[in-house]
Amino acid sequence: MIELIKHPWPWWAAGIVIGLTVPTLLIIGNKSFGISSSLRHLCAMCVPAKIPFFNYDWKKEIWNLFFVVGVLLGGFIAVQFLQDPDPIVIADATKAALTEQGVQNFDQLLPSDIFSWQSLFTLRGFIFIVIGGFMVGFGTRYAGGCTSGHAIMGLSNLQWPSLVATIMFMVGGIVMTWFVLPFLLSL
Repeated sequence: MIELIKHPWPWWAAGIVIGLTVPTLLIIGNKSFGISSSLRHLCAMCVPAKIPFFNYDWKKEIWNLFFVVGVLLGGFIAVQFLQDPDPIVIADATKAALTEQGVQNFDQLLPSDIFSWQSLFTLRGFIFIVIGGFMVGFGTRYAGGCTSGHAIMGLSNLQWPSLVATIMFMVGGIVMTWFVLPFLLSL
C-alpha cells in the first residue's frame, strides 16, 4: 500500500480523485471547494476589528480551516516520509530553454537559481518571489478565488465567472511563459 502512494500517480487518476472532491463536498453539506477563502476565515477569526469584509460568522466555515490543515499535514507527511526516490522529471526541451536563459539547477521542483534566500536579494529573485507573490495574492482576491476554486468547483457548478477566470488563468500562463519569463530570466 505504501508503494502505491510513494510514487506519483498518473494525471488521470489524480484528476478523478480531485474531481470527486466536488460532489462529495456538495453532498456532505453544500460546501464549496477552494483554498484561498481560508485566509479570510483566519483573519475573521483572529482580527476582532469591525472591518465589514471580516465581519461574518466564520465558525460556519471552520471545516475549511480543517481542510487546509489536512492539506498542510498531508504535504508534510509526503515530504518527510513518502518522497519519491526517483529524480524530478523535467522535459529536455524545458531544461534546454532554461539553461539558455542561465538557469542551471534542476535537482528540485523549483530551481534554486531563482527561488532561494540568496536570490531573494537580487532583482530577478525579488521580482519572482515578492512581486510574483503579491500578484498571485492580489489576483486571487480580485478574481474572487484561486485556480482550484474556479477551475474545479466553479466549472463543475457551471458558473460563468469561473469559466472566464479559468480562461484568463490559462492565457496569463501562456503569455508569462512565452513572453515575460524570457525577459525576466535575462535580468
